[in-house]
Amino acid sequence: MRIFADKRIRTLFHKIFLSMAVFIAVGAGVARSVGKYYYDSMIAPDFTAYFILCCALCMILTIVVILWRYFQEQNRILEEAAARVREYMAGNQEARIACLEEGELYRLFHEVNSLAAVLNAHTEKERKEKQFLKDTISDISHQLKTPLAALNIYNGILQGEAENQPTIQEFTMLSEQELDRIETLVQNLLKITKLDAGTIVMDRQSENMAEMMETVRKHFAFRAECEGKEIRLTGDCEITLLCDRVWMIEAIDNIVKNALDHTKEGGLVQVSWRESASAVRLTVRDNGSGIHSEDLYHIFKRFYRSRFSKDTQGIGLGLPLSKSIIEAHNGTIEVDSIEGRGTAFVITI
Repeated sequence: MRIFADKRIRTLFHKIFLSMAVFIAVGAGVARSVGKYYYDSMIAPDFTAYFILCCALCMILTIVVILWRYFQEQNRILEEAAARVREYMAGNQEARIACLEEGELYRLFHEVNSLAAVLNAHTEKERKEKQFLKDTISDISHQLKTPLAALNIYNGILQGEAENQPTIQEFTMLSEQELDRIETLVQNLLKITKLDAGTIVMDRQSENMAEMMETVRKHFAFRAECEGKEIRLTGDCEITLLCDRVWMIEAIDNIVKNALDHTKEGGLVQVSWRESASAVRLTVRDNGSGIHSEDLYHIFKRFYRSRFSKDTQGIGLGLPLSKSIIEAHNGTIEVDSIEGRGTAFVITI
């Protein structure tokens, strides 16, 4: 049987059978001797039965002690294995369970070690792929900066030369918008790949929430005024958040921009924050068109375009970028939306 490949199990059974054999032999020998000595006495059967009972009890006690020591040793082995697993999960990729002996338990340990090796290989492969993607997009981004800058200059020259030509003015303004979109796309791609590759270190400091949200409001104040929309801030002025100010403002900017994109004239975008015992919760709520139920599970996917959206300008990177930034702060972002009534993004850090 495969179970007896384990040396400890073989030893356990040997000890149990040996104990049984010894006590049976002792009991039989003593019973025989007593029977011969007291063959004419009435107390011989009583004494023999009593002695056999004592031998049985001693045998049971011995087997219990053997089993107790065996299971105590097994528990120690399992605890050591669990400690190695926890060590691996804590980040030590070299942690392994000792499995130098034979048996089903050590076979399981060997499979766990093999799984750890496979996971390490996949992790290393993924790291290299992310690094390659980051380097590639970074190279492309840097290569695009020069022609984009040149195109912006040429576009500006055309606008200056065509002051009295409305048609050319219109097309140069449209080309400027498209150039801005391309530049935004390139910058967002570069930021996301850096976050994915883990090459960005968040410079976390205690930042005042009210001041950060006022900065966000100012970024969109002119646009909101032109479009007849309102950005309202609500929250305790004393609340602080341990974060990288630049990156956190970037994340919230994208969410507020998304809210403005999906609200009509007269719409309201409310940014509120509050502090609980263990977290700071920020909510960006609008009373716009809302998100279709079919899209709720996909809005954080890169380049996702809803077939129900009327926004033709978005490139589908703002919300994924916000999610990556928030997760880099060990936070979470959730969305709740009712179509036709508005959307709320809830950030918890």
